[in-house]
Amino acid sequence: MFHVYRGELAGVATAALWTVTALVFSAAGKRIGATIVNLTRIVVAILLLAVTHRFLQGVWIPDVNRGQVFYLALSGVVGLAIGDQALFVAFNDIGPRISMLIMTTSPLVAAYLGWLVLDESLPALSWLGVALTIAGVAWVVLERPAASKNPVGAYRWRGVVLALIAATCQAAGLLLSKLGMGHGWLDETRQIAPQTATLIRMVFAGIGIAPIVALYAVRASKRRAAGLQSQRVGSRSQGFLLSGCGAVTGPFLGVWMSLVAIHYAPLGVAQTLCSLAPIFILPVVVVIHKERVSSRAVLGTLIAVGGAVLLFFRPA
Repeated sequence: MFHVYRGELAGVATAALWTVTALVFSAAGKRIGATIVNLTRIVVAILLLAVTHRFLQGVWIPDVNRGQVFYLALSGVVGLAIGDQALFVAFNDIGPRISMLIMTTSPLVAAYLGWLVLDESLPALSWLGVALTIAGVAWVVLERPAASKNPVGAYRWRGVVLALIAATCQAAGLLLSKLGMGHGWLDETRQIAPQTATLIRMVFAGIGIAPIVALYAVRASKRRAAGLQSQRVGSRSQGFLLSGCGAVTGPFLGVWMSLVAIHYAPLGVAQTLCSLAPIFILPVVVVIHKERVSSRAVLGTLIAVGGAVLLFFRPA
């Protein structure tokens, strides 16, 4: 059974890992800024993925053809460098709750791209599952807390636009990753493992973020010269520690599991299950932050979980 549904199970595991990542990176961004968080997590992830690849595959450098490298490189730049940078800035502008709400549009984009490029058609029951899951997640995260400790900042519309960009880039990045593994144009014997694809993707994400880091360094230098100081919460050492922890759950294990999900399941189904993170956040805020969960949040969770369960049913 686990073998049959390994793609769907990997999608659920991805959502659980990204739940931790969203909370940790949001806290890290307040301490060292979104750009430094993005750079730190990519560097740490590359090191972990390289060592893991050497252990699992026996080589440091993967053996792949140019077409696969092209797709995976583009995937790393679009999904991990540009998309995640936009999402981290959105976290700071409008908070993780609203950002994750906007990110629920990503499965629809992924399902459309999967149909358009890979000829993946979902049965009616799967479309119902996608709709219910997105509706449940949106119902939960759209609820406005009575007293928010993290009010939306002055850059609300910038945050909304960046979150939309992040949602589109995430779906496009997963499509490019699936193409990079060889789906749709190579036979199964020439397709590469998700872990190998993750390593290549992450390396090019590091290259893709270099201009962003350079621009950040120039702006930071000008701000220091003008005597301006960035508003930060907590220490820089805490920020780097949180970024390192988030790198393990996010770009190392989380991205790896997301590629396992799209390798064994249709793109729209995999992306929908990967988007369950806002639902998984609820128990965290109850246990750790002692927040009271409303009946609306419980209902939305049940709807989302019910939709996710429908995605595990396949036509005979």
